[in-house]
Amino acid sequence: MIAHLRGKLLAKHPNQAVVETAGVGYDVIISVPTYSDLPAVGTEVALHIHTHVREDLLALYGFLRPSEKLLFEKLITVSGIGPKLAITVLSGMPAQDVVGAIRGNDVARLTRIPGIGKKTAERMVLELRDKMPEPGTPSAPAVSGMSAVEEDVLSALVNLGYQRAAA
Repeated sequence: MIAHLRGKLLAKHPNQAVVETAGVGYDVIISVPTYSDLPAVGTEVALHIHTHVREDLLALYGFLRPSEKLLFEKLITVSGIGPKLAITVLSGMPAQDVVGAIRGNDVARLTRIPGIGKKTAERMVLELRDKMPEPGTPSAPAVSGMSAVEEDVLSALVNLGYQRAAA
């Protein structure tokens, strides 16, 4: 499983980035906010990766911030939301606003995101309301004080199914 990529940014588009690591170019699907925060082409970039595997597809979804990756992974646990729709949600509204809308039962605000209807928004609120961080607490606690290696290890453990606090 690929959990983190660090390398030279070869290309970037609003929904895609190509990162070269050890001579291999990885095509990574990204959200619009991640695209906006990416450095210039040709510079080094580090992305937190969610590897999505289906029988006919292997896709990498990249995030600059661990909190966005965590929200993405929570979104895809909701019935009816796959990785593409989760990226659309993160592109349609800032991550902290998505968390606030879910915690506040703001279905109307969630339905303004393209691809999210009333039933999907209600499912998001119902299934994720208690899994969202409390207002005022960081959505990825203790990550900011960690080195890159420690962030990689934490990300890998979370991807393997460990709770963030235990990892």
